[in-house]
Amino acid sequence: MNIEKYKVNGEVKLKKKKTLEYIEDAEKKLKKVRKKIADLQNTMYAEGKYSTLICLQGMDTAGKDSLVREVFKQFNVRGVEVHSFKVPTELELKHDFLWRHYIALPAKGKVGVFNRTHYENVLVTRVHPEYVFSENIPTVKSLEDLNDEFYHDRMDRINQFEKHIAANGTIILKFFLHLSKEEQKNRLLRRLNIPEKNWKFSAGDLKERKLWNKYQFCYEDAINRTSTDHAPWYVIPADDKPTARFIVAQTILEAFEKYNFKEPTLDKKLLDKINEFKEELNNE
Repeated sequence: MNIEKYKVNGEVKLKKKKTLEYIEDAEKKLKKVRKKIADLQNTMYAEGKYSTLICLQGMDTAGKDSLVREVFKQFNVRGVEVHSFKVPTELELKHDFLWRHYIALPAKGKVGVFNRTHYENVLVTRVHPEYVFSENIPTVKSLEDLNDEFYHDRMDRINQFEKHIAANGTIILKFFLHLSKEEQKNRLLRRLNIPEKNWKFSAGDLKERKLWNKYQFCYEDAINRTSTDHAPWYVIPADDKPTARFIVAQTILEAFEKYNFKEPTLDKKLLDKINEFKEELNNE
């Protein structure tokens, strides 16, 4: 598989990117890949030099939750943390827009998964600029202040944020699950038609669906302005869930393999006494 074809290098036009791709036996291939990822993550955890931040974005029903479940299910629970960012709390609104994301970053040795991310601050708030008023920013006095310049400035600060954490050893991979409007319709109908899936449906999903084109514009602008060498975006065709999961897993695997994770060795003084320790235990 050529992972590079999903990576954003230069400017991307979402309308020209496929939303449907089918990889034969994707589920079987995923099982093999996620085991390899889990093994490498264990080594990364033991070494404690790097951390990894996986960012997942996509329209409603794009498959973010199930992707997290299927891709990371073999990880050691001590080494992975998943954060799903909702509407900011009162405390979070008293800080800058990146604060709640910064304090959720994975520690060295761990993998952090942001299911919806700091990019919500240039996506949903750009589609619904009135939400920004809750942040009580001194320079924002009216909707006219929430223009392209405002959001592009936020993107610049996101770039700085990611550059900073990358320099500190965080491996950053960002995935946009590229879903077609028709497939979203099918998935919403499935939630309505299957009683066991009803709980997933929200009337708000239909309201947001009507803003599809605006969301696509905001995603495209954000992706083009924030895909960098140290924090690349990957546009993943998401209409077929097994294929999307496998592509994401394979991308993570190839990224991990570029790093020479090494398990730490015991201090020489301890190594010299290993036989003594064995003897002590065997003689108990």
